[in-house]
Amino acid sequence: MTSGISRRARVLAAAVGTGVLVPLVATATPASAAAPAVTCTSAKAGLAAKLKKDITAALATRKGTVAVGLYDRSTNTTCTLRASSAYDSASIVKVTVLATLLWDAKKTNRYLTDRENTLAKAMITKSDNAATSTLWKQLGMTKIKNFLAAAGMTQTKPGANGYWGLTQITVTDEQKLLKLLTAENAVLSDNSRAYIIKLMGQVVSSQRWGTPYGVPSGVTVAVKNGWLQRSTNGWRVHSVGAFKGGGHDYVMTVLSHGNSTMNYGIATIQAVAKVIHKDLAAS
Repeated sequence: MTSGISRRARVLAAAVGTGVLVPLVATATPASAAAPAVTCTSAKAGLAAKLKKDITAALATRKGTVAVGLYDRSTNTTCTLRASSAYDSASIVKVTVLATLLWDAKKTNRYLTDRENTLAKAMITKSDNAATSTLWKQLGMTKIKNFLAAAGMTQTKPGANGYWGLTQITVTDEQKLLKLLTAENAVLSDNSRAYIIKLMGQVVSSQRWGTPYGVPSGVTVAVKNGWLQRSTNGWRVHSVGAFKGGGHDYVMTVLSHGNSTMNYGIATIQAVAKVIHKDLAAS
């Protein structure tokens, strides 16, 4: 489950974008080094142990490097795996782009323009790359970094030279963002939060895989996925989701790379999501 390539080397590879290949130096992993373990805590008796066991089992036979985050407000449950490991964001960063746009508009006390609304809808519901590039360029690096600071997303590093898909993200920061979207806070207005969740709830059917897999009936779903193939670490396949209903209010992030195909990565994410929904529903 672990990569033999150092984090520094992976970041270096990401920084050059798609045009130049930088030789990577593999670092030897000590034979005694154990793979990181899933850790869970919960106010609900027995739930943390159940989740830890089931998430671990779901990943036991999967190749690639997977990071997981879960937070359920209703039972004060948290699970993490590789919470601070960096991944190329792919399209997951589009939620951050929209949050930045709304945060910046709020600062100047204005509504989004019709053009911005059109771009935002295409970016989230259809994962439109051209719309994302337009908004990324409009915002500029300073505003994006200022939003990340305001949101406390200190581990997120925006992609350079317009390569928004090579933004470095972590489970910790994606969970911070999802928490901001799903509860009142000083960073995003209630209207902004509702707008983002609404668009994430309108994602086209072909892109509603990942964290919603196995969600119980009657639970609302907001999702954004990302996928990207590169010469190092194979396919990056990611999914973030927010879920409410059945006595629970929870957010989930699953990031992965080293997948042989996009579908392999999707199957890994869905194996994790399925047991999380099942365990929460039974609690």
